[in-house]
Amino acid sequence: MTSRLARAGLAALLAAGGLVAAQATGAQAIGAPVASARAAANPYERGPAPTTASIEATRGSYAVSQTTVSSVSVTGFGGGTVYYPTSTSDGTFGAVVISPGYTAYQSSIAWLGPRLASQGFVVFTIDTLTTLDQPDSRGRQLLAALDYLTQRSSVRTRIDGTRLGVMGHSMGGGGTLEAAKSRPSLQAAIPLTGWNLDTTWPEIQTPTLIVGADGDTIAPVATHSEPFYRSLPSTLDKAYLELRGATHFTPNSANTTIAKYSISWLKRFIDNDTRYEQFLCPLPQPSLSIAEYRGNCPHTS
Repeated sequence: MTSRLARAGLAALLAAGGLVAAQATGAQAIGAPVASARAAANPYERGPAPTTASIEATRGSYAVSQTTVSSVSVTGFGGGTVYYPTSTSDGTFGAVVISPGYTAYQSSIAWLGPRLASQGFVVFTIDTLTTLDQPDSRGRQLLAALDYLTQRSSVRTRIDGTRLGVMGHSMGGGGTLEAAKSRPSLQAAIPLTGWNLDTTWPEIQTPTLIVGADGDTIAPVATHSEPFYRSLPSTLDKAYLELRGATHFTPNSANTTIAKYSISWLKRFIDNDTRYEQFLCPLPQPSLSIAEYRGNCPHTS
């Protein structure tokens, strides 16, 4: 894990100076005011110092644009929508690909696109090859989408290819674990009420936040999220967030708790931004929205 951060740091230093990218074709502006560039001791830091209010807000400090990727223009996944910070003044950004669940389309997780992008990420919500794809296929599709995003997409010059993560709902959450297992260089993984018949993941080397729901009857935490979490290596930066009063489909609608901890996890591990450690350590306590939170603190990456 330390060597991965060292490689990422070297790549960022070589890339320093702020790349100016062409505006994506057909992009439309959405969201908040543009964040101003600022020098940072950590070259990956993006945006102002975070507060509880800023990570719970429906939009962060970056204005966001979006562009559609047609399924006929890609291979290995079903197309999707890219959301990205409009400004290029802060240089490149980390990137996250998000998969929907069984029988679902990207529209089911679309709320995460602008919400995460406005915090300083390039976010790709994808459709899968079919709505019935299983977790192993969805894992491969997440990686195919990451490769497209960083190598062929119209926003590729806005992305630091060493700072990548994956997320997914339900079978897309199961696919998130598959992707992290297949590609250890990923910096962050977040399965949302994930479903996978494989419940053991000792091979994963990517910092992983497992999100479950106390009222989930499709992927009950006792047979999915909790075993996923327990099977992750004890030396890994990992966390388990169980939502209170939530169901399997809670991640399909805008949710402050999911957003707050997803943003903090992605910032902490994709951007190595320790300003967000305060929201993850000490471990969050049970509340009206959190049934349980487990993890290892302080984080080592």
